[in-house]
Amino acid sequence: MEQNGQQAASQQHFSMVAKTFQGLEDILADEIRALPGAENVEPGRRMVSFDGTLETMYRANMQCRTALRILKPICSFKADNPDELYSRTKDYDWGSILDLNSTFSIDSGAVYSDDFTNSRYVTYRVKDAIVDWFQDRYGEGKRPGVRLQDADASINVHISGSDVTLSLDSSGESLHKRGYRVAQTEAPINEVLAAGIILRSGWRGEQPFVDPMCGSGTFLIEAALIAAGIMPGVYRSKFAFESWPDFDNDLFESIYNDDSAERTPLFGIYGADISPKAIAVAERNIKQAGVGKYITLETKALSKWDEAPEGGAPGVLVTNPPYGERISVDDMDGLYSLIGSKLKEVFKGYHAWIIGYKDEYFNEIGLRASFKMPVLNGKLECELREYILFDGDMKSFKAAGGSTTTVARRPEKPRGKSGREGASKPRPGDKGERRFDKSERRFDKGEGRFEKRERRFDKGERSFDKGERSFDKPGKRFDKGERRFDKPERRFDKPGKRFEPRNAEREERPQSENPFAHRHSEAALRTLVNQRPTLPPSGDEGSRIVMRRRGWKRRPGTDSNE
Repeated sequence: MEQNGQQAASQQHFSMVAKTFQGLEDILADEIRALPGAENVEPGRRMVSFDGTLETMYRANMQCRTALRILKPICSFKADNPDELYSRTKDYDWGSILDLNSTFSIDSGAVYSDDFTNSRYVTYRVKDAIVDWFQDRYGEGKRPGVRLQDADASINVHISGSDVTLSLDSSGESLHKRGYRVAQTEAPINEVLAAGIILRSGWRGEQPFVDPMCGSGTFLIEAALIAAGIMPGVYRSKFAFESWPDFDNDLFESIYNDDSAERTPLFGIYGADISPKAIAVAERNIKQAGVGKYITLETKALSKWDEAPEGGAPGVLVTNPPYGERISVDDMDGLYSLIGSKLKEVFKGYHAWIIGYKDEYFNEIGLRASFKMPVLNGKLECELREYILFDGDMKSFKAAGGSTTTVARRPEKPRGKSGREGASKPRPGDKGERRFDKSERRFDKGEGRFEKRERRFDKGERSFDKGERSFDKPGKRFDKGERRFDKPERRFDKPGKRFEPRNAEREERPQSENPFAHRHSEAALRTLVNQRPTLPPSGDEGSRIVMRRRGWKRRPGTDSNE
């Protein structure tokens, strides 16, 4: 009877959230869609939400290469201040998750709210609420313990504005800590990011794979796991969900021992580095991962690469060269120039994927990138670029049917408010409908832009009125005008430049009977005040002069001016 109840519980669907790096959301969504029982998969910003069963959650931790954590939301509420956060957290039944002998930890790193500006204080208030829940029921001092690492239950706090979500972290330690890294060089790349870049390239083991500056071998190991179909979670010693009351050990053991997806790679994986120390570290990690039979490793400088492996067959090159920040060489410009030379001369037919930090170094490569994507490598805001390499000139390459368009799928723009993790909005329709809507909005903006130009003309008229009013306040704007004309010589040194300076020579010019001949003559302007236009005497009817009304337009089919 108990076994039947456990099986029924394992088939129940519940909501989950998988966290990842920005730019890898669509890759992770594809991985989750391939899991048994996964439903309603929805990528957001640095996360993917989905529904599933216990098996889905276990497999997500074991199999997803681009997931950092798998969270199970347990309660959601609104709170506008720390006291309300405390009281609403205390309302939850924490006895369903913890007991007096349990340990727990709290992660409140995802707080995006003006009401909660100190994430550490959020941690304290949530911890106090959980502790007081137990002490109110079992007495003073009767409470579960707090442990920063390897706790029985890890509580994740996510706050967006006044929306609070408390989740159980089913992973424990971040999933990028695979368990195979026993040694590392300085500034190694994150395993989740490395796997995401390889998956973004479209490589699945159907071509040779090369990393000529492999460091501790992260790209090589992740490529081997992908090509061989090995789950990245098999190296982990523990997941947090193994301490949960509803943990199904038999189900987890069947998933852990499932090697039905494993296969032998058809092509080799090749790595090298100029540093013997880095190669020694890479060898230890590769051995720990058990993928040494798929990887060829050697100590070799980039300048020594004279030919691509496997007879120059087209492949994929992925590498993470020094940025000049945490790791540097004497001649950074020369290094990136050498990278460009080797790509053009040695790796013809390859798709090369390179992570960089500074545009000036990318420029030294001397090749046009077909794909660019921002990535966060540690705390550095870097960029991933793809270069499609071919033999000969561009014209001949395209004439032979070649294309410089990347085969990698570009990441979808995460939906939701900028900077808010997990915030998403429903799409109005498919992509075609959205594109049509944007076109209509663009047309509307065009009309609005035309209206702005008309308003700008109106402002110009108003600004002229202001100019007339400015003379009502002598000593202010008029004084500035005098200071503006302190340098008339420089403005009017060049002939034909606007107006000539007013001087005595201009006043001595011969006078004209036409008052408009002297536009700056005050005497001439006075002759125009309060005068009506003088018309010649009217003669016969044929010579009568007719004045046109303002706004007159000739009507079609008539010769009359009236």
